[in-house]
Amino acid sequence: MKTSIATVSISGDLREKLEAIAAAGFDGVEIFENDFLAYDRSPAEVRKMVADLGLDITLFQPFRDFEGLPEPQRRQAFERAERKFDLMEELGAPLMLVCSSIAPAALGGIDRAAADFRELGERAAKRGLKVGYEALAWGRHVNDHRDAWEIVRRADHPNVGLILDSFHSLSRKIDPDTIRSIPGDKIFIVQLADAPALDMDLLYWSRHFRNMPGEGDLPVVDFARAVAATGYNGPLSLEIFNDQFRAGSPRTIALDGHRSLVFLMDQVREAEPEVVPAADALPPRVAVKGVSFVEFTADETEAETLRTMLGQLGFARAGKHRSKSVERFSQGDINIVVNTEREGMAHAAYLTHGTSAYAMGLKVEDAGATLARAKALDAQPFAQRVNPGELTIPAIRGIGGGLLYFLDDQSDLAKVWDVEFEPEPTNAANASLTHFDHIAQTMNYEEMLTWILFYRSIFVVDKGPMVDVVDPSGLVRSQVIESPGGELRLTLNGAESHRTLAGHFIAETFGSSVQHIAFASSDIFETAAALKASGLPVLEISKNYYSDLEARLGLDEDMIARLAANNLLYDRDAGGEYFQIYAQSFGEGFFFEIVERRGNYAGYGAVNAPFRIAAQKRAIRPAAMPRV
Repeated sequence: MKTSIATVSISGDLREKLEAIAAAGFDGVEIFENDFLAYDRSPAEVRKMVADLGLDITLFQPFRDFEGLPEPQRRQAFERAERKFDLMEELGAPLMLVCSSIAPAALGGIDRAAADFRELGERAAKRGLKVGYEALAWGRHVNDHRDAWEIVRRADHPNVGLILDSFHSLSRKIDPDTIRSIPGDKIFIVQLADAPALDMDLLYWSRHFRNMPGEGDLPVVDFARAVAATGYNGPLSLEIFNDQFRAGSPRTIALDGHRSLVFLMDQVREAEPEVVPAADALPPRVAVKGVSFVEFTADETEAETLRTMLGQLGFARAGKHRSKSVERFSQGDINIVVNTEREGMAHAAYLTHGTSAYAMGLKVEDAGATLARAKALDAQPFAQRVNPGELTIPAIRGIGGGLLYFLDDQSDLAKVWDVEFEPEPTNAANASLTHFDHIAQTMNYEEMLTWILFYRSIFVVDKGPMVDVVDPSGLVRSQVIESPGGELRLTLNGAESHRTLAGHFIAETFGSSVQHIAFASSDIFETAAALKASGLPVLEISKNYYSDLEARLGLDEDMIARLAANNLLYDRDAGGEYFQIYAQSFGEGFFFEIVERRGNYAGYGAVNAPFRIAAQKRAIRPAAMPRV
């Protein structure tokens, strides 16, 4: 099935938009009228530019306030349509979108509207053009695709068809299965958009908060499944109105759009195998079995600081790479790799971001199939020089410029630590740390949807609700990406202000990155005692926090005293309890966290975040943070 996107969905002038759309791999483009009118080239020049980029024009849009008008407005509407047909012929645009009228003068009546479209179809046919009718969610008389279809059906003209838009139907909670009875050849184009679940005016919601399929909360997959069941085989097109997208990188947003359509059709193919061809099926979404390692890049001086801190956290050096300046530190099922190479990707990451956790290794069922799926979803594969006897580990570039490596148990990748590292005895003190609990990645807020779509399209993960984390200097938006069994937990934190701790981290490290790593403890109080004995500087929590904790949750005095003595934060939900302790930050705001989940606690201690952030800001030297 061909992919398309409306020029209104991305930023730039018309040439910039078209170049980004072509580079992302789309087959076609909808020309939004205002984008053309604002451009200083003729229709013929635009037509040639589109063709030279390897694109087809799928739609010219929108044509407003057409049907159901009294005279003389009706005659004037047809005259406007003829002028648009003139333009479409010059552009080479075969189809015009007519959206349901919101004009105060418009009269109701399905037969009246059908008669208008029958005549419009006749006029379009004389020029070899087609018109499609779309029900706006806020249309004056027609705001439901079922009514729009009835008008098209009664118009009974081969050049008049229906245009479906997922937002207009799903925002009004219209059952998408009602689409299944519409003949596929009478659907002329399908426009797709997702959106977060918001309770607001439909027009404002549509004009400012649409996003790519898979980034929001609407049942777009169910909508696309219903469309597929009709036998429709025309373009799937994106029409996204979003303030952030229109201010962002056109190439990034276009790439997101193409990825979202490939992912959407993959989901439809899984759910409707009998109606969607399997010839282009992707390898299935990947179940992550765990985080195998996190890799840091550093220079020798900062690496020594990191080694000291890892030792205080109970890690021991378990091996040194046979040919590179790379070390492995381990504890339980946790592996931390420290890379001080002076060339390659690690060094490039250091030069850009300083000491940072630039790479992560994920354990999957089949590393090769994971790479194949990622590439099919427009991820960029990564490879660098491999010495004789070393393993080629499948990898891709992440959204923030870091790396994701894939390991499995069915190939030699399972022996990576034995093959590539000289083993060393691990006799350091243990701090009862068992595995990676979660990894927090920080980015500018406008990048969050890109990260969410990237992870959801490749891996078997889902997203939690958006949470506002209160920083003393502003809000940070946080959203969890989590696998069903918790094998992979990522917290994505979107900063809108450089005054927040998250915003400061982005500014000082020149881009999005892992800001903190949370290790799981089998016994948080044993861990706290081990950290105290090792001399690890931990984050000091205000005593006021513990007074409130006692009043708010009714914990007994002994528990409050134990928490306060160890600077532990505490939360609980219906499933269980959660304990947190933080090491002091190092570098430009990176930090380690240790947590213990008791029972089936499902959260991440979001209620404690304001107190943790305030403590971290107190601990950072005053000159390091921007003034409020």
